[in-house]
Amino acid sequence: MSQTVDRALSILPLLAEGPADLGQVADRLGVHKSTALRLLRTLHEHGMVYRQSDQRYRLGARLIALAQEAMENLDIREIAHPHLVRLNEQCGHTVHLAVYEEDEVLYIDKVESRYPVRMYSRIGKPVAITVAAVAKLLLADLPAAERRTLADKLDYPMYTSRSTPNAPAFLRELEKVREQGWATDLGGHEESINCVAAPIRGADGRVVAAMSVSAPNVVVTADELLTLLPLVRRTADAISGEYSGRTPIKEAPQGSQEAPS
Repeated sequence: MSQTVDRALSILPLLAEGPADLGQVADRLGVHKSTALRLLRTLHEHGMVYRQSDQRYRLGARLIALAQEAMENLDIREIAHPHLVRLNEQCGHTVHLAVYEEDEVLYIDKVESRYPVRMYSRIGKPVAITVAAVAKLLLADLPAAERRTLADKLDYPMYTSRSTPNAPAFLRELEKVREQGWATDLGGHEESINCVAAPIRGADGRVVAAMSVSAPNVVVTADELLTLLPLVRRTADAISGEYSGRTPIKEAPQGSQEAPS
């Protein structure tokens, strides 16, 4: 049974590349055409594949609808929160999660620092879009034309001497962030606050959210905070894997039973 399921599922990535005929499917699976036909018929009955008039098969509307529905029902905050808490327990500093919505970058989750000196930030509050590390990651993922359009219409308040001064400088920073895959805010919004951030990606590789670790200079220096970057990126990768469904399911050891729900 597991082999049959595996073969049936192996058809879907092939058809995602484009329509394929029976022979191509059989060759990809390494099976006889009659076996491939049985699998295709079953998938067709469930709307997972569709047979065209030229007898080639493509992905079915039902599969696409299910994927869309699943994506709409995913809650990035719910998925990310346990990871953010674990990161906070490891480093002790403030951890944020942010998304880009309607030309604003908003915090949607926060885990407070365990140190007495804390950041003034609130869930649901927009971030300083031209300097915040999470904003740089989210905006850097936009297509080049959208980045330019957005950069041209933004204001560039000089919160500190390290703030981004204008659109050309902002676009250069976004390009740098896009290339390196992480971002910082080292005193750009508040002289005494530093931040490192990493992107959270969906199944298509696009950035769906960004997470960061922030701390004041009185608790940790900028250089010391930067040493946490590998940990921050691993956490973001773990969230990305769970959100996109790439994280493999860990099977229970043989002989063990699931805990009752």
